[in-house]
Amino acid sequence: MTAPDSDAVAGPRAARPGRNYTLLTAATVITNLGSNGALIAAAFAVLGEGGDSSDVGLVAAARTLPLVVFLLVGGAVADRLPRHRVMVAANTLNCLSQAAFGVLVLAGEPRVWQMMLLTALGGTGQAFFSPASEGMLMASVSGEQAGRAFALYRIAVNGAGIGGAALGGALVAAIGPGWVLVVDAGCFALAGSLRSLLDLSHMAPREPGGGMLADLRDGWREFIGRPWLWSIVAQFSVVVAVVGAAESVYGPLVARDRLGGPGPWGLALGAFGAGTVCGALLMVRWRPRRLLLAGTLCVFPLALPSAALALPVPVEALCAVMLVSGATIEVFGVSWITTMHQEIPEEKFSRVSAYDWLGSIGMLPVATALAGPAEQAVGRTAALWGCAALVVLVTAAVLLVPDVRRLTRRTSGTAGSGTDAGPGTPGTPETAPDPAGIVGTAGIAGSAAVAGSPGAAEATGVSGTAPSAAPGPAEAPAGTPITPS
Repeated sequence: MTAPDSDAVAGPRAARPGRNYTLLTAATVITNLGSNGALIAAAFAVLGEGGDSSDVGLVAAARTLPLVVFLLVGGAVADRLPRHRVMVAANTLNCLSQAAFGVLVLAGEPRVWQMMLLTALGGTGQAFFSPASEGMLMASVSGEQAGRAFALYRIAVNGAGIGGAALGGALVAAIGPGWVLVVDAGCFALAGSLRSLLDLSHMAPREPGGGMLADLRDGWREFIGRPWLWSIVAQFSVVVAVVGAAESVYGPLVARDRLGGPGPWGLALGAFGAGTVCGALLMVRWRPRRLLLAGTLCVFPLALPSAALALPVPVEALCAVMLVSGATIEVFGVSWITTMHQEIPEEKFSRVSAYDWLGSIGMLPVATALAGPAEQAVGRTAALWGCAALVVLVTAAVLLVPDVRRLTRRTSGTAGSGTDAGPGTPGTPETAPDPAGIVGTAGIAGSAAVAGSPGAAEATGVSGTAPSAAPGPAEAPAGTPITPS
């Protein structure tokens, strides 16, 4: 794939990461280790109790439904209260719900409604955590080296995803899903402890504004006033939904019936994680000038995992496809969060992030709930091919938006966190072709999703959400399809 023009293959050496950046990275690594294993454990806990594809889809939908309902409130709260306190409270809820889920499975004969209730509590925690976490990450870095810092962050996080998915699949096969869920609860507890140490003393206090509804209206104006923002979020509302359904519902079933069970599926998800590390390594050195064009072109390979499951291909080929998809979607992920950092004012990070997440995952509960009935109506193979086709169609459509093709990375003289860009102002105008174009080699749940999805970036990976494509720092408790953050 020939990448869009780039103004530099490598910029100046980044400044030493600050304390908050280091703590955020360490905490997210810990939760990703646990959550990527718990993702596999949740699906096989349902199947182990005699559940079918509809039951797996219902449990996944139960987590994403409260996520959708409470996201906007979570974004407004995170822009009013200290973000680290919101994150710690959310981690506490996730810890308790995952621990209860694990004990329920270990006790034997859990009911589907019980698993749905506990995953719904996890989704509620995620709704408050995700906007606060993404806002905190963007506020912890500044200046021209933000893109490099985000890429390094994602290398660490996605590296944990590799180990978490591979180890999780092996542990589910060896000791059962219940213990893997208990381990994930411990990871949330440890990560919450680290996040309680974040320092906000250097950040200017944020004025609460005219009330919660006024804050939400202000966030909506920021969101809808930027065509590049709402069009890509609309694109990912479809991408996250179909990829999440394919990988949180159909993937475990294909693994059980054709690939040999949770071990090979965990290996495939680990290959996706390895791909995201490769993509993030590329983005440490490569700074594409047209950020969104480069990123959007790299979304097309996200259709490949669904196609591979539809055939289905051998485990080795599936791992290769996941590797390629992970690498390319990570290019989108880093490009997306760098664009958000450049274009959105700091005091509105969390509110705009909440609209981003809501739009990106809004259709995911419906898609996961309908995945089982769709399989029964048209067959699993046809459903998977439909998922692949939709990814290609909506990604091609978003390239028709001029701002997506033209938004450019700012030069050192104008770099910032969106402070000088009003709605609809897409970065520096492009006056000439970039003289230093390079050839990029593409090497890929859900919900906050697809590993690079705008809001779901870590909620979906091949977001069955085992790693997500969202650019944000989101962490998805078990049941989330692999989303970017």
